[in-house]
Formats: sequence, C-alpha cells, structure tokens
Amino acid sequence: MDAYIILGVVALLGFLSKNATVWVAAVVLIILKAVPSGSLLTWTNQYGLKIGITVLTMGVLAPVVLGKITLADLWLTSQSMIGIAAVAVGIFVAYLGGRGTGLLTSEPHIVTGLLAGTIVGVALFRGVPVGPLIAAGILALFADWMK
Repeated sequence: MDAYIILGVVALLGFLSKNATVWVAAVVLIILKAVPSGSLLTWTNQYGLKIGITVLTMGVLAPVVLGKITLADLWLTSQSMIGIAAVAVGIFVAYLGGRGTGLLTSEPHIVTGLLAGTIVGVALFRGVPVGPLIAAGILALFADWMK
C-alpha cells in the first residue's frame, strides 16, 4: 500500500509541476504494480536505469548522426576556454553520475528525497528535471560525512 501512496504523491507532484517525465513514470509504475505478474516490475527494477541512460546517451549523440556536430566542431571546442571547461565539467558530471548510481543502488530509499527535490526545483525555480542521478552523485560526495 505504501508504494501506491508514494507513487500517487509523486505522480500528483509531477503533474502539478508540469513534469511529464515524473508523472508518467509514476503512473506506469502504478500500473506495473497492479498487474498480477510482477515480472515486468522486476525487469524494470533490474534494467530500467541502464536502458534509460542508454536512451539518454542516444539523444545526446543524435546531433552527431544528424551532422549537426562535426569533427571541426570538436576541434574548435578544444581551442577555447569554455570548450575546455565543458570537457572538464562533462568528465566531472560523468563521475558524479557513476557515484550517484552506486548510491541509488545501495540506498534506494534516497530516490524519494531526490525526486521530491527535483520536483520542487522544477515547480518553484523553473528547473529542468534531469538531475536525480547527478543529485545522487553530489549527495554521494557528502554521504560519508553525514553518516
């Protein structure tokens, strides 16, 4: 019963904050939980994060395939301070994502707080809901000090 309440609240907050990603995910999970066979839910738990990251990576790489990013663009990136900073920040964010994945795997209850924070950030500060994994990575940096 707790799962339905939590997912219902997440879906409602996602809807109210106009965050389709969050409310659709919560509603789909409610449906999967209601289906008598839990195999789809177990499969989602096991592979969902990896598939999501793969689809996200495909979205980021799509401009390369479409010819919007060329080798010349990559070369120009390496010749400016902001381009070099972009590479450095990309490395750091990838590192944070890795730390976040580890934290979410070891302490899955933290997801609710991260999602709540993301929803508040979207609703009140006009944020964009791309941050739970990176937020978990940032949290992982401080988690050892908080225990």
